[in-house]
Amino acid sequence: MTQAELAGDVGVTRQTVVAVEAGDYAPSVYLALAIAQRLGSSVENLFGEQSAADRPGLGDGVGAGA
Repeated sequence: MTQAELAGDVGVTRQTVVAVEAGDYAPSVYLALAIAQRLGSSVENLFGEQSAADRPGLGDGVGAGA
């Protein structure tokens, strides 16, 4: 499926899909649900939090009270 096809299926622009993919845009709950449903996945699977070790500034002892 292309970004354009997904965008059309969930009612947004391709640029919105690009921004969501890149992590530059947090979708509304409704959009996240629509994307997950269209992709046959869950919101948690697609948009769930990364582990602390994968996020900058967390899990590395910097700024985490360590």
